[in-house]
Amino acid sequence: MRIAISSLSGCGNTTVSGMLAQRLGYPLINFTFRQMAAERGVDFWDFCRMAEEDDDVDRELDRRQVEMAMAQEDCVLGSRLAIWMLKEADLKVYLKASSRTRAERIHKREGGSLEERIAQTESRDAHDSARYLRIYGIDNRDVDAVADLVIETDDKSPEEIVDIIASEVSKRL
Repeated sequence: MRIAISSLSGCGNTTVSGMLAQRLGYPLINFTFRQMAAERGVDFWDFCRMAEEDDDVDRELDRRQVEMAMAQEDCVLGSRLAIWMLKEADLKVYLKASSRTRAERIHKREGGSLEERIAQTESRDAHDSARYLRIYGIDNRDVDAVADLVIETDDKSPEEIVDIIASEVSKRL
């Protein structure tokens, strides 16, 4: 079973995808802008600005993720656009959380001031959404037509979220 999990930043995608993959014994595919930036020796925020000017950055990231997922019979693919890009996914999950919750999680993980994280999160959301619409015609805020399961994560632990997804997986096996 191929499982695709998407969200905006700070919703718990990386944590949940990793925990779910471990629970199911599936390979995790979570290739990110951060990893591409590190591969190229570029600061993450500089890399994000590069992606704003070069659509091939997104195309390469998304192509590589889908190729990795399609090489597996079973896997968990966690990425911003996984539910749209991995059309062959057997289960498409979207994680949601408020801007405030997401910024607080990012602040806890990365530090800095909370106000700065709120502004960065909202700015990144707007830039990412505009880029996905321009490059692929994908409105990443309109998830209901694509996702099989939408989970509000504001008040849930990663374990609770994994339990919900694992329950859905067991229904589909």
